[in-house]
Amino acid sequence: MTALEAGMGHASPAAVRSDSPLLRSGVLIMFREPVTYSAAWTLQQQFHAERLSGSRTDTLMLLEHLPVYTAGRGTRADHLKPSAASWEEAAIPIETVNRGGSVTYHGPGQLVAYPILELSQHASGAKAYVHLLEEVIIRTLLSWDIQGYRVAKTPGVWTRDRGGEAKIASIGTRIDQGITLHGFSLNVMNDLGPFSRIVPCGIDGCRMTSVAEIRQSPIPVQLVAEHLANDFSAIFRLEWTSRLSDGATATGIDAHPVAITMAQ
Repeated sequence: MTALEAGMGHASPAAVRSDSPLLRSGVLIMFREPVTYSAAWTLQQQFHAERLSGSRTDTLMLLEHLPVYTAGRGTRADHLKPSAASWEEAAIPIETVNRGGSVTYHGPGQLVAYPILELSQHASGAKAYVHLLEEVIIRTLLSWDIQGYRVAKTPGVWTRDRGGEAKIASIGTRIDQGITLHGFSLNVMNDLGPFSRIVPCGIDGCRMTSVAEIRQSPIPVQLVAEHLANDFSAIFRLEWTSRLSDGATATGIDAHPVAITMAQ
């Protein structure tokens, strides 16, 4: 077995907590319009505090961001091209964030997922949790006949297109007091150009691709979001039984959230 084949495995039973019930209730929040990073981060912090106190159940936010670079704890100056100094005049802002990993880009056409979960209910630790997130993405890609796979020591999902191997989804998480923050991004039909100004995820030679690039046709982000929400429900044993939109309104987000219930 090659290293590549070894990285293409699916979630093993050990990766999911065997003592979890088959289904737990969860809240799914989707946004129609792109959201600023700062507004989404405010929501994450609010939901994290509520999940920690027990006043909120597991929650999944699905959205698109306005153009932004986010630099995680592993970002080095040479991950920003051509030089860190030039970023002061860049048209796309850069946000320093407390997740793991290096720098990446978010923008319209890219699906971003922020799960706010009690980790112990779903996985034995951070590595097992990332494995489950990768499995969600891999399953969603199969709906568009795209074979996604893992590459050892590089969290995220890779695939192959006409140009060879490329990364299609990035993962960067944080576990704070047993509750998850941040999440992952899946390139659906976003502009891939902004990735050229960085070393994506701090991986030299990393080339990014998207669902639309591989399929050679436009792919609605909301359609992918619906598939991903269903796959997330199956992998994490969550049933989307609650609706919530008032939390988004309270933080002053201009984009309109759509909370939906999806059948298991």
